[in-house]
Amino acid sequence: MKISVVIPAYNSAAFIADAVRSILNQSQPVDEIVIVDDGSTDDTQTVVESLSGPIIYINQPNQGPSTARNTGIDTAKNDWIAFLDADDQWTQQKIERQLNVLQNYPELVLIAGDMAEIDNSNRIITESVLNKHNLLSKFQALENRPIPNALAELVTKNFIPTGTVLVKKSALIEAGCFNPNIRFGEDLECWSKIAAKHPIACMPDILMLRRQQGNNATQLTAPLFNDLARVMTSIRNYAAKDLSLQNIDPDRLVADAYAYADLGYWHFSEYDLITARQAFSASLKEKPSKRALLYWLACLMPEGIIKMLRKIKNL
Repeated sequence: MKISVVIPAYNSAAFIADAVRSILNQSQPVDEIVIVDDGSTDDTQTVVESLSGPIIYINQPNQGPSTARNTGIDTAKNDWIAFLDADDQWTQQKIERQLNVLQNYPELVLIAGDMAEIDNSNRIITESVLNKHNLLSKFQALENRPIPNALAELVTKNFIPTGTVLVKKSALIEAGCFNPNIRFGEDLECWSKIAAKHPIACMPDILMLRRQQGNNATQLTAPLFNDLARVMTSIRNYAAKDLSLQNIDPDRLVADAYAYADLGYWHFSEYDLITARQAFSASLKEKPSKRALLYWLACLMPEGIIKMLRKIKNL
């Protein structure tokens, strides 16, 4: 089985050599490394050209990481694809461990795993992200078997770090790869579409070290919540029947994304009441709920009264 690794890179001169070395040092070698430079303005190209190994380097105008990954997928010659961001690193037995799982469960089309988090000095700051989110014991109990109701699990909590994924290229193409029009949650959309149609697994092993930097921490912003609502709508439209079979109401999934947990409540908490009311209206249209209705009504009140009520009660 041959594997291509896709690395999207943007102004990654400081860390991309470490990322590539972590691939070249694998106990089970990969067959090619496709680096897609997304219009870097630093010395990324110079660093890449200094590296040895089965590297394919592509430089394209800046279009975002999804387009860069899609270019890498299109370029990859092999049937299995792995991903790594340019500032992250794999652990040494990452590929070997995943291939061992595939030998035991050949029906799998995607295998992910746990990761640790490091700082810019390569010090570990989080030993297990799965454990951090109270998911480690669940995947330890599964012992690398295909995940029951994986789609329902994913839309509840995205447990798949992109840099740990080993996936069949054909499954990526079937799912439409990564949506370049979505900045936040495009990975969840892709993995969910794959999980709706195929068996997937998540290993409780640390397969990757993700670098935590000040500029890559996800911020709670309106664009993020807006994208997540679009992602849930896309998943609902693609896999409504599969969601229902896994006891997830597809319309409630979208309604909740627009309402309290996400877009509507974000705008409400920022006192952007007109936009909040629009989001709660969208939620009510998708699937009426008492909570969305109450917040829609609250948006009709003056901002001063809302602030007073929030001091009295956690509104």
